[in-house]
Amino acid sequence: MKPPLASLFFLIVGLIVFGLGEALLVTASVGVSPWTVFAQGLTNVTGWSLGGATFVISVSVLLLWIPLRQTPGMGTILNAIVIALVLEYVLPLLPSFESYAANILLALTGVMVTGFGGAIYLIANLGPGPRDGLMTGLQAVTDQPVALVRMCLEVGVVAIGWALGGTLGLGTIFFAVGIGPAMAIGMQALQYRNAAH
Repeated sequence: MKPPLASLFFLIVGLIVFGLGEALLVTASVGVSPWTVFAQGLTNVTGWSLGGATFVISVSVLLLWIPLRQTPGMGTILNAIVIALVLEYVLPLLPSFESYAANILLALTGVMVTGFGGAIYLIANLGPGPRDGLMTGLQAVTDQPVALVRMCLEVGVVAIGWALGGTLGLGTIFFAVGIGPAMAIGMQALQYRNAAH
C-alpha cells in the first residue's frame, strides 16, 4: 500500500483515461461496455447516477472477493473510486451528436481511449480492477479457462443490465471486440516510447 510515486501517477492517469473512454461510449448512446450496461440498468431501477451505480457495483464485486480469497491492491480500491468519479463529473460535460455516424465514431473513439487507459493502468501494476479480480478468483475456484469465465460474467451482466433497461448496441459489440486490441496497441505504444528514451 506504499507504491512508488511514478506507479501511483500512472495508475491515476490510466484510470482517468479509462473512465473518459467509458464516458465517451455512454455519450455516443449506441451501446456501452458490458458492466456499464449493468450500471445503466441499475440507474433505471434505483434512480442513482451512473457514477453512483458504477461505484456500488464495484464495491459489491469487491465483497465477492472475500469468499474467493482475492487480495485487493491500491489499484483495486482506486479503480472503484476514480472511474465512478469520472463518470459522475466528466460525463455531463461531454458533447453529444445528432448524427448516428458521428456517434458511431465517438463510440469507436471511446473504445480506443478506454483501451489506452487500461494499458497505462496495467503499467502501474498496483492490483487488478474489481471485475478482473472477480474473474481470476472465479477461474481459480472453478478451474475453467479464463476466457470462458470472463465471457460468462460479461454475458451475465449484459443480460441483467439489458433486462433493466441498459443500452445494448453497436458500441457494446465494438467494446467486446475492440478492447483487447486497443489495450495491446496502447501497451505497444507505451513500450515503444519507453524504449525510445
